[in-house]
Amino acid sequence: QVQLVESGGGLVQAGGSLRLSCAASGRTFSSNAMGWFRQAPGKEREFVAGMNWNGDTTYYADSVKGRFTISRDNAKNTVYLQMNSLKSEDTAVYYCAAATGTGLRVRPTSYGYWGQGTQVTVSL
Repeated sequence: QVQLVESGGGLVQAGGSLRLSCAASGRTFSSNAMGWFRQAPGKEREFVAGMNWNGDTTYYADSVKGRFTISRDNAKNTVYLQMNSLKSEDTAVYYCAAATGTGLRVRPTSYGYWGQGTQVTVSL
């Protein structure tokens, strides 16, 4: 069992930056692939960024590539999502997720553990 708690969301102007954090507890965190997803009102949850168990492989949705960076600190049991050059279309609830394996994955159904989400609102 892995428990995930996100933080760092908030209101920011377009062009600004935020860093989301996801603190993990429970079973061994360092062996899990991790991902960030988001869900805007009236839309399905979508993949944002993911990484494998040790962070040497990452993958991003086209909509955030070059602006967002996923990273992890296994010593701190924490995953981060650095978001730069934010746009109004980035407004959503952002979720951290832990996969049940070590390899990078993009489908929500491949992740067995989810945080409660943190709201990110980007104003024009």
